[in-house]
Amino acid sequence: MSPRLAALAPPVAAAAVRLLGATLSLRLAGVDAVAPRWRAGAPVIYAVWHGRILMMPWLNARLRRTHGARAATVLASRSGDGELIARYCRRFGLEVVRGSSSSGGAAAVRRLVDVLAGGDDVVVVPDGPRGPRRQLQPGVVALAALTGAPIVPLALGARPARRLSSWDEFVVPLPFARCAAVFGAPLAVARDADRERAAKDVARSLDEVTEAADRLACA
Repeated sequence: MSPRLAALAPPVAAAAVRLLGATLSLRLAGVDAVAPRWRAGAPVIYAVWHGRILMMPWLNARLRRTHGARAATVLASRSGDGELIARYCRRFGLEVVRGSSSSGGAAAVRRLVDVLAGGDDVVVVPDGPRGPRRQLQPGVVALAALTGAPIVPLALGARPARRLSSWDEFVVPLPFARCAAVFGAPLAVARDADRERAAKDVARSLDEVTEAADRLACA
């Protein structure tokens, strides 16, 4: 991608998503499980599969207005794609920490620990930045164990929507689609927990909320 196009893409994408969001009908499920933590100022770690990230900054902005949610800090890779994602997220008032398992991971984890210690929420895409699709990488579980902040699985489904032929089956709602955002129950990870088992529990819960969001969008 040319530098000029890279500079234009995030603001254009953010504007397009805001226009798209204005046409969508939205149903929420499971929000009562996390809203008490918003009110108490208790941080959470949102986990979202990569294929469902497009509308998440828009969803966060909407929930800040309507339900008292907090602006979250997003983990994005240091790749070129990660730079575009970072610029896109900042258009919705979100902070971004850069790093991944292949580059800058340790520094990113330290920064996220500080963010959570300060009472702010974090968003992690545990099968990003390049998959495999819906295979959870261990970083999100380690972060929860280190900080005591629970993991909240989150997904957004839409009908009608376009599902791209990308590795993550990226979902793009169509204008005037019915959308559903589903929050899973917060999952705490003890410091001495079996992290492999905890990762399987988180992945299973994330799959469940993703399927539930798709069903609710079709209802």
